[in-house]
Amino acid sequence: MILGLVLFFGAHTLTTRRKARGQVVAAIGGEHVYKIVYSLASLIGLALIVWGFAHYRATEWVQIWTPPTFLKHLNIALMLPAVILVVAAYIRGRIYATVKHPMLAGVKLWAFGHLLANGDLGGIILFGSFLAWAVYDRISLKRRADPGAPPIPVGGLTNDLIAVAVGVVAYLALAFAFHPVVIGIPVMGS
Repeated sequence: MILGLVLFFGAHTLTTRRKARGQVVAAIGGEHVYKIVYSLASLIGLALIVWGFAHYRATEWVQIWTPPTFLKHLNIALMLPAVILVVAAYIRGRIYATVKHPMLAGVKLWAFGHLLANGDLGGIILFGSFLAWAVYDRISLKRRADPGAPPIPVGGLTNDLIAVAVGVVAYLALAFAFHPVVIGIPVMGS
């Protein structure tokens, strides 16, 4: 899991270091090659995180504290806006314009909620890493700009309604199908 976190966040952190990123892009043969390498590193990192966390949960569980039940319920409540924010990062409307970086806001809510609901060492490392990285990335966005980058088109209320609808459907799918089947932990009704 740790190796996956290092690989995943290493690739993502390089993006925040614009000068270093530009040097890597030039050294490996251009933007297209960089995006392929970045995507592969991110996917391999993510796969290692998932595999490592599953292995940890099956064999090396270390409980640090036991969260009260209300924090698990709070986490379930925080996941709805978290998922809607992530969707709003791609279906851009007023939510996108208001929040500015809804993907990072969604990741922060997801990580924070899961930190509240999980008191084991692996969960603290996993969700704490994502929260710390999202905070770092949001701060770094205030200090960087891509001169000459085209403006990102933003829609209106219709896009927000679509983002909310898609977010609600994704939230329900994650809660009722993905989490219990893939993660092995039922969320609703437990």
